Amino acid sequence: MVGRTRSKNETPDAVLRALADPHRRQILRLVQHGELPAGQIAASFTLTQQAVSQHIGVLKSAGLLTERRDGTRRLYSLRQEPLESVRGLLAELWPEALSRLKRAVEEAHPRDSGRDA
Repeated sequence: MVGRTRSKNETPDAVLRALADPHRRQILRLVQHGELPAGQIAASFTLTQQAVSQHIGVLKSAGLLTERRDGTRRLYSLRQEPLESVRGLLAELWPEALSRLKRAVEEAHPRDSGRDA
């Protein structure tokens, strides 16, 4: 296989487990637009540095964060590829939900067949 292969930790289950914690979701929001150093991420929380480091470790293990060293600093950024596995899972489950929503809207707001659109 060409390119980066997905590790066993980047499965939809691992990604969903990583996303289940609100602190980890907040970390992803913080780094979604670019790299941030660990200290700046930790400063955004009332958690201990060790707790934030553990959350970062879970996100890295699930493949959701990349780490780059810049001197003594560690910079983290979002990896979106593992989210694709979750997107695929949700796409399998979502069509029926969308169909139900469409039917509910159409029943609540029937079109007036005598009016031009």
